Amino acid sequence: MKKFLLIAATLVVTTFSAASYAQFAKPDDAAKYRQSAMTVMARHFGAVGAMAAGRIPFDAKAAQENIDIAVFVSKLPWAGFGPSGEGATIKNGSKPEIWKEQAKFKDLSEKMQAELIKVQTAAKTGNLDTIKAAFGAAGASCKACHDAFRNI
Repeated sequence: MKKFLLIAATLVVTTFSAASYAQFAKPDDAAKYRQSAMTVMARHFGAVGAMAAGRIPFDAKAAQENIDIAVFVSKLPWAGFGPSGEGATIKNGSKPEIWKEQAKFKDLSEKMQAELIKVQTAAKTGNLDTIKAAFGAAGASCKACHDAFRNI
């Protein structure tokens, strides 16, 4: 299943690169794209978080696989926040400030990606305590962006 998700994510990346801004016919298409990418990323990041919090048993291999997918997919959603993504009518949680404060939004997204890479590096150790330490900062980076740019 995890290999399938990685292959699917690879196909999505090659199909929808950062140059795909113009490929979204409507703002709702861009919103659906970015929501899909965020959902996949959150699912895999959340699995690592559940291990870090002790809600599920720690499995070093599963933690590594999940964070690898989260890191890979973390590169995807930003194409959906381009100019063609502004004004979506579907419920998507994005605040209009995303398009007014692009530099801040970009900075927070890059910080989140960097923090996910730190969790990925920690997962390579196979040490739960190391993963926990990196996970907290990554979670805080997600929260910082949500606090500033997400309604939900």
